[in-house]
Amino acid sequence: MSCELSVVSYSMVRREANGIWVTLKETIAAPAEEVFACFSTPEGLTRWLSVGAELEARPGGVMTLAWDRDFERTLTVQVREFEPEGRITFDWFPDPLSEECVPVQVTVTGDVEHGAKVILRQGPFKEEVETLIAMADGAESWRWYLCNLRSVLETRHDMRAVRPL
Repeated sequence: MSCELSVVSYSMVRREANGIWVTLKETIAAPAEEVFACFSTPEGLTRWLSVGAELEARPGGVMTLAWDRDFERTLTVQVREFEPEGRITFDWFPDPLSEECVPVQVTVTGDVEHGAKVILRQGPFKEEVETLIAMADGAESWRWYLCNLRSVLETRHDMRAVRPL
């Protein structure tokens, strides 16, 4: 009798040459194109992350996420990289008080057996106490949102109804 373990979620913190990086991995039972659309289109972003969104999906474009329906509480960041085959990199603030962006790179690939694999990398972070605390807090938030993305795509249940923005 054999026992196989399928990893759905995975987190890792690693020191690389240019600083500390956080890597989160999630396997979602949905087509890779649908999963990537949730990162690369305004309609997709509002399914699991923000209440409203605007996105210029191109390098140098702008992503604006609204946390309320009137677009009064927003976050606007720059898109650094966009590959329609499944990769987007955008600036992100590790915590609400940060003035310095730390890029987030999302790669979505297909896997016939399990659906799509999402790899979210954020970094580099400086090895300073306050920065590392912000990194840990941000990683916890991204983990929750990736779980919500999986819940939305696999079961059509948006957990933001239980934990509002």
